[in-house]
Amino acid sequence: MKEKLNFIFWGTPDVAYETLEILKKNGFLPSLIVTAPDKPQGRKMLITPPPVKIWAIKNNIPYVQPEKLDIDFQADLSIVVAYGKIIPENLLNIPKLGSINVHYSLLPKYRGASPVESVILNGETETGVTIQKMAYKMDSGPVIAKEKTTILPDEKTPELKTRLIKTGGELLTKTLPDFINGKIKEIAQDESEATFCKKIKKEDGLIDLNDSAIKNYNKFRAYAYWPRTFFFKDGKRIIITDAILEDGEFAIKKVLPEGKKEIKYEDLLKTNILK
Repeated sequence: MKEKLNFIFWGTPDVAYETLEILKKNGFLPSLIVTAPDKPQGRKMLITPPPVKIWAIKNNIPYVQPEKLDIDFQADLSIVVAYGKIIPENLLNIPKLGSINVHYSLLPKYRGASPVESVILNGETETGVTIQKMAYKMDSGPVIAKEKTTILPDEKTPELKTRLIKTGGELLTKTLPDFINGKIKEIAQDESEATFCKKIKKEDGLIDLNDSAIKNYNKFRAYAYWPRTFFFKDGKRIIITDAILEDGEFAIKKVLPEGKKEIKYEDLLKTNILK
């Protein structure tokens, strides 16, 4: 069955690369990969291929990088993991089994672009992964499978995301056989329970040191990878690199001042290092 399944994989960043690795280990290989075009990255703005293109080349899988989504293909199924663009409805409906998506929240909660960061930001203690049948309205399709997990008290986005990628990939491989054979009952999402999360911007990392300790600690955890949390002192941007919640206080341990090396927060307060 695995060898006979003709599926297209849509994805772009590391999360999609890692999901492809899990699919491969379980005997599922796509017949075609659709990923984003190469783009400039880094300080030198070098043209860089997306991780999924690198995976496709490494595994000898055909791939396309369309600027416009007007591609023509035939497949039994599309699997979408962090592709990065809205896929037109006519393309979602081409495969006879439709298109399915791995989303890193317990839908209908946290539809949108930043579910992992948002659950931490909002102080949630539980999240999970949802496999959904895709509809044109974002993250609104019927649920095929779900798996819950507890968010650890000091867990940051990178650690939680790593766990969810593994959970999602394994849930996908467990779900595919029954889904292909029509043995799964799709469950419609309850629209009245839907919540949404936005795409994160760099300026979202700005922190008000006078806010509540738990709010600031959650923000530090949520934005630990990007855009990171920061404040301004003497006109300089100060990135918080290490902090804990201690005796009900948001305790900053280390910071990275703009144009300087990482230092202890206490040293920032008692020296003129910024001058």
